[in-house]
Amino acid sequence: VCSKMATEADAEPIKKSIPVTVITGFLGSGKTTLLNYILTQNHGKRIAVIENEFGEVGIDDALIKDKFASKEEIFEMNNGCICCTVRGDLIRILGKLLKQRDRFNYILVETTGLADPAPIAQTFFTVPEIGNQLRLDAIITVVDAKHVLQHLDETKPE
Repeated sequence: VCSKMATEADAEPIKKSIPVTVITGFLGSGKTTLLNYILTQNHGKRIAVIENEFGEVGIDDALIKDKFASKEEIFEMNNGCICCTVRGDLIRILGKLLKQRDRFNYILVETTGLADPAPIAQTFFTVPEIGNQLRLDAIITVVDAKHVLQHLDETKPE
């Protein structure tokens, strides 16, 4: 009985924290397609979406907003890279979302095909205001099966 009580007590912070899933992958790999699929399913979750788009006009953002403006809360970052200084934007947007936490129970972050997901993940472990209320649930990497071997053999400049 004591071990059961300890287990339930340990699980309590996880229940109170909001799960965050990061969707990442190369340009054109199907991240937005996966996001749209998730948003159209009947899963009972109220999802806030953070769209990280490269360029002044977000193409993915427009695709998502056309379908879901009334259902989902969408925040967009237009510099296409969540690392370094833009990580401050992610922290700011997550902070804004936390002020409205009664409107959603799950967060999806779609990165641009140019972003490294590691700095996003670090945010949940190194920023106490974020890590105390949100938990990194998963990082999903979407791969275009037809072209994956090409990408694996590419040499990227530093």
